[in-house]
Amino acid sequence: MTRILITSALPYINGVKHLGNIAGSLLPADIHARFCRQLGHEVLFLCGTDEHGTPAELAAQAAGLDVAAYCTRQHAVQADIYRRFGFAFDHFSRSSGLANRALTQDLFRRLDAAGLIAERTVRQAWSATDRRFLPDRYIVGTCPHCGSVNARGDQCEDCTRVLDPDDLIAPRSALSGATDIVFRETRHLFLRQSALQAPLRAWIEARHDWPLLVRSIALKWLDEGLRDRCITRDLSWGVPVPRPGFEDKVFYVWFDAPIGYIAAAVEWASAAPGRDWRAWWEGGDAVRYVQFLAKDNVPFHTIGFPATVIGSGLPLKLPDHIKGFNWLSHAGGKFSTSARRGIFADTALALLPADTWRWWLAANAPENADVGFTAARFCDGVDKDLADTFGNLVNRCLAFAAARFDATVPAGGEPGARERRLAQDLDACLRRLRERHEALSFRQAADGVRAIWRLANGYLAETAPWSAIRTDPARAAVAVRTGINLVRTAAVAAWPFIPHAASRVLQDLGEGDNTPAWVTDGEQALSALPPGRRFRVPPPLFPRIDAQTRVALEAAGAGLRLGVAAPA
Repeated sequence: MTRILITSALPYINGVKHLGNIAGSLLPADIHARFCRQLGHEVLFLCGTDEHGTPAELAAQAAGLDVAAYCTRQHAVQADIYRRFGFAFDHFSRSSGLANRALTQDLFRRLDAAGLIAERTVRQAWSATDRRFLPDRYIVGTCPHCGSVNARGDQCEDCTRVLDPDDLIAPRSALSGATDIVFRETRHLFLRQSALQAPLRAWIEARHDWPLLVRSIALKWLDEGLRDRCITRDLSWGVPVPRPGFEDKVFYVWFDAPIGYIAAAVEWASAAPGRDWRAWWEGGDAVRYVQFLAKDNVPFHTIGFPATVIGSGLPLKLPDHIKGFNWLSHAGGKFSTSARRGIFADTALALLPADTWRWWLAANAPENADVGFTAARFCDGVDKDLADTFGNLVNRCLAFAAARFDATVPAGGEPGARERRLAQDLDACLRRLRERHEALSFRQAADGVRAIWRLANGYLAETAPWSAIRTDPARAAVAVRTGINLVRTAAVAAWPFIPHAASRVLQDLGEGDNTPAWVTDGEQALSALPPGRRFRVPPPLFPRIDAQTRVALEAAGAGLRLGVAAPA
């Protein structure tokens, strides 16, 4: 048994997240956590809402709420949505919690003691209209690199380049739209990333198995030369800076948010006796740490957060693997909260069960390139895979067995050459599927699950127990018994992807509601359910998507929201 530490990028608190957020971090992290639990590994899966910075303040202002009250409300909304999606977090935290405040301030003091914090005078945007300094996300303008007219003062979403506000062309206030932006001198604190370039490069270059997307972004930053990064902001909401003269400032959200992963473990440990967060975050090689995030978060997780950890001198765990994802796109651009482009998680759940979204987003994961979403492509894929292949397998096999064998796994007959060949084929499918899971290749893993479903359907079509029962009841009993065990194996293999439907099938087969152990042997899989085991026939798991729902999906993609809260 291995300890597996898994973190998903913390979703911003500013409203319900869209399916791009689900596909680019939360869902693959959950699939991997479930798979690792099936193997019997000890898993700690952590996430939480990212609640500091200008996104929270702007969203609270738009909602007419105090920012703390807004964050409390939206954390509950997001937690409920993720519960309904089936995300099996061990702890879902809040970056505004006391644990994160204490850890952030402690790491800052250690960095300061190591000479890695510099106090500098900078030019910062000031708006006479707003009568205040404007932190980076309060500034929008044209990106000097790609020309996007909606780049923020900290990063351009379109080209992912990290920016400073004075990099922007034609800057304007995100609060008022005012263009009377001038830059005045003010004091801020910087993390001296430039002094950590050598250890960061050594660490990154040793990560040979990282996806090309992640490794290339990280090395590009290093090759261009690391700049020291300002880690304080002129805001009232955030982690206070424990330094005289900076009482009116807080830490930059991208300084404290990744520390929130560690804080989540501290909170998890404090919730029950016998838990030790240090065994995970200071566990060294005894722990494998895997991060999941979208490509625009790569610089902060390969440079910023590791620089904080390395510079602190603490023996905190750095990620062994970072799985980065491209974007889900729709109607000519990536899914976007600010542009209200794409389908949002609450609307998705109002239209169709979570498993339909989980399956399609994983089977079409934007791993090697951006992936375009359309309602037609989604519906056709779900109907083909879930209704016609998996759902049909479960219902035709169990309905026939219930009608002809009294809802009992039948005895009688002996497996023959066809079953021996099936066991060998199933062995190969299970081995390939495990390899793809362990390689974090989610599209290929989904295809591996499809292969098992097709194998099972092919066996039933070939042996045709509904015909054999008229002339050879013993042979029909073998085929049905084998088919029921294939249904079980198909559900176990699919459980990380579609846990609600897979669990329903397994419970109806009398398997209980615990994490189903991974199937390692084809021959054993075909005899896992003994003769005499009673079962139930579930209702149709995935009815084909009707015309009305297809129309609603088209409307949702065009901007119509059906859910509980609009994005800020």
